[in-house]
Formats: sequence, structure tokens, C-alpha cells
Amino acid sequence: MSDEVQASPGLDVEEYIEQRHFFEGIQHGLADNRPMQDILKSVKDEILVTTNLPMAIDYLAAELRHSGHFYPAMKRLSHYFTGFQTFIIESSEDDRGKFDFQTGLEILKLEVKLRAEHATPQCLFLYQFESICRHRLKYDDGFAAMAQDPMYDEHWRRFLEINRRRIGLIDIADMIYTRSEHYITQQIRRGGNLPGSDFPPLFGEREGRIALANRKRDPLLLFSALQRQLGYPKVPTKQKMDETLHLLPLMMRRMERLEARIKLLEEESRGGIDLSKFYSKDGQMPPFGDFDD
Repeated sequence: MSDEVQASPGLDVEEYIEQRHFFEGIQHGLADNRPMQDILKSVKDEILVTTNLPMAIDYLAAELRHSGHFYPAMKRLSHYFTGFQTFIIESSEDDRGKFDFQTGLEILKLEVKLRAEHATPQCLFLYQFESICRHRLKYDDGFAAMAQDPMYDEHWRRFLEINRRRIGLIDIADMIYTRSEHYITQQIRRGGNLPGSDFPPLFGEREGRIALANRKRDPLLLFSALQRQLGYPKVPTKQKMDETLHLLPLMMRRMERLEARIKLLEEESRGGIDLSKFYSKDGQMPPFGDFDD
């Protein structure tokens, strides 16, 4: 990517808008029971070629053919896809979990919409945190992924690192309240000790007041109050649908993964995997434009 994009906290607005269309296109394609490779090809044709997303889609499609998953390619494209995006897709592709792929896409659709609208770090954190809480994802891995986001500065990253292993041991409302301007106001009023310059407030007066009012209560009640009072976005929830409608696309995705694994086993039994088919015609690795280190 260009130096201008890398120097800014995140990507250009056009990238986020096209990412939202990309996630939405996959949703529609799966709803129509279309193969994932066909979905990627058709969506790629709709994406603006002035963005880096078409190259990313090519990389995702190659990884899908190889392993049957998206998240390994997204991890390697960490300068394009955020850690949280990769975490959501990886969680949704885990066959052992109950977090489905469609819900993951719905979460990412709204998240990139927030980024395109220049959401604040507070808004983004609360949205990502509620996504993890509401869908019972892994807090430790989720916070670690969030800390990689360029939207968060050094103080936010330290906050995430400190609390990633404390979730479950501390009250979530206290975690927000003690890093708010309302906490400082209360400490000044009571003559208590103020936090040092290394621990500046990350949340405003109203966020702190709402968090204080929701201490020792269900965290979802805290998120709901923040949404009502301050207009923070709601996290998509899994919709109750007829599972038979999604049985066929689920089976097709699993068949694609099995087919990819069987092909690798067949090639290995013949004497090894031929990596040259992944090269360009001149025998070199295919160029990846702005994604090259």
C-alpha cells in the first residue's frame, strides 16, 4: 500500500465501503446456494479496481482452494484486514464452535460501515467488545486481535493488553468506569488519588456515569444502556431461521474443504505437491501489487 494509507489510522474510506459490499455479496451468494468460488468471482467483478480489495479477493480465493478457509490468508494480509476482522472470520470458520459464518459477515458489515463513517475508538471498542460478549467468543484472543488495530493508540493498546486476561475477574462496568472522565471527576470531589499520566481517561463523562450505574449487572444491560443513551451501534444477533435452508450451503463448503484436502493427499502420494502451478507463467511468484512487503 502507499505510504499515505499506511501512515493513517486504517484504510481509505473507499476501501471500507467496498469491503462492506464484499461481505454483503458473500451473504447474498450463500443465501442463493452458490459455490463460494463463484461468489468471489462475481463479487470481485463488482468491486472498484481503484481499491486493493480485488487483489485481496484473489488471495482469499487461492487460500480457499488450498485450505478451505479464509482466515489464513487474512492473517497474512494483516496490513489490509484488521486483527478483529480475521478473528471474527476464524471464529466463524471453526467447525467446533456455534458462531456461524453469516453472523460473522453481518458483524463485519456494520464494523466497516462504522470505520467508513470515522467512528471513534470508544465506539469501535464497545462494538467489538459487545460482539465478543454477545456471541461468547474467546476474550483473550479477541482482545489480542483488537490491540493490533491501527485505530487504537498506545494508551488503548495498553488498556486492551492489561484487561485481556482480567475479563471474568473484574466487573466490565468497573473496567470502563475507572478509565472514564466521570471517575476522575468523582476522585477530585472525594479528594482521592488521581490516575497518572500513563492512564489517561479513554471514555467520556456520560460513558463513565452509565457504567457506574450498571456495576455488578449483566454486561449486556450496560451495552444496551450505552446504545439508548449515547447512540452506540447495536451488535447483530443470530437470527432464528430454518436450518434446512442453510444445510446445503454448509455441506457445500465442507465438501470444498474435503476436496481441497483430497487433492493435496493425491499429489503427495504421487511424489510431492507441485507448487509451480501457483507461480506465474515465467516461473516467478505472482505479483501482488501494493501488498508486497
